Amino acid sequence: MSRMIFVNLPTDDLAAADAFYGALGFTKNEQFSDENASSWVISDVITIMVLKREYFATFLVESDAPHLPGARGAHEVLNALSCESSDEVDQLMSKAVAGGGSAYREADAPFPGMYQGAFADPDGHVWEVAWMDPEAMQG
Repeated sequence: MSRMIFVNLPTDDLAAADAFYGALGFTKNEQFSDENASSWVISDVITIMVLKREYFATFLVESDAPHLPGARGAHEVLNALSCESSDEVDQLMSKAVAGGGSAYREADAPFPGMYQGAFADPDGHVWEVAWMDPEAMQG
């Protein structure tokens, strides 16, 4: 079995998070979704678990509390996804904004052979999307 990653994200509005991740074209796994959490499949090995803040807190220890990025400020994590093309980067950026998120960093080509951008979901969790030209990476 392949190693998998489950990204667990707290939310204050599960319905808005569901609308957002659905708009990106990810598949909701109803088997692992209920009134407290939604499971969104990105690929065979990557799943996003969006959990109501109160439910997310039940997985923490002692006095730890869930943090929501909210407005611009400190971020603990930048989630990054690879894309198949620069067009896919642009498509995901557009879908993110149309689905209730926002552009965190507009798409650009900071290095030869690389095209990237970043968006934030409705709770402020940042997702970087990037395409690397295989030919440029070899040279």
